[in-house]
Amino acid sequence: MPTRHLDWLRQAKRDLEHAQRSLAAGDYEWACFAAHQAAEKAVKGLFQKLGGEAWGHSITMLLSHLPSGVAADSSLVDRAKELDKHYIAPRYPNFHPTGAPLDFYTQGEAERAIDHARNIVAFCEDKIL
Repeated sequence: MPTRHLDWLRQAKRDLEHAQRSLAAGDYEWACFAAHQAAEKAVKGLFQKLGGEAWGHSITMLLSHLPSGVAADSSLVDRAKELDKHYIAPRYPNFHPTGAPLDFYTQGEAERAIDHARNIVAFCEDKIL
């Protein structure tokens, strides 16, 4: 069966662009979620390139299960831990006791999330290409 690793990587890059557009528009919650999606898809593309299959949405767990020859260092895993916090909270009003996600996200958070995603995508792209 053919691998689709390049499709995953292309979509990861597109999601990262979406995160940047959301940041510029002031949609900080969506910038954080799109950054999460970019990183998740990049890591799943790397798994496909390596002949494996990746399940789940935790970037931390995905990075932690990479084979030793392509393992991520602890600083990259720490970035993933922060991104994992942006999988559910930016999308659902009932995540917080009151208010909507848009009430809780800041420009600084969105900028950090995009930076973290950019680093994870670059790490994966380096291993894929």
